[in-house]
Amino acid sequence: MKETIKDLLRSVAISVGMALAIFCLVGIMFDVGYGGKFSLENYGFTKMALGSVLVGLGFGIPTVVYNKESLPMPIRVVIHMGIGCVIYTVVAYSVGWIGGSASVLQCVLIAAIQLAVAFVIWFCFMVFYRKEAKKMNEKLQAMKR
Repeated sequence: MKETIKDLLRSVAISVGMALAIFCLVGIMFDVGYGGKFSLENYGFTKMALGSVLVGLGFGIPTVVYNKESLPMPIRVVIHMGIGCVIYTVVAYSVGWIGGSASVLQCVLIAAIQLAVAFVIWFCFMVFYRKEAKKMNEKLQAMKR
């Protein structure tokens, strides 16, 4: 149980940190894209920053599902990414990342790009952890010899 909590806290810290880093990078891109005239009103920045934290939690907390060995990996991925993507979509509409004056096509395109980013990040973590597991298995095999 203690190890699960430690893993959960690490996952939450990583996912919230990544969400806030992406938020900052996208903010910089918008500021540069608008020639330094990008502005937010009515606590827009605060709402979006808090939304980024919620998105980080939405992707970080469900990672506990990967500790449940009895579930097949595809089911774990669907649970993790399903929860994260639903939370992301709700937050995105709530804080104005999607919607507003954008057309339906633009909203779909924005959502598709942002969900693709989520899956790319997940894929990178999957590759990293598979390599770690492979190294650990090789070390265990070497110790047996």
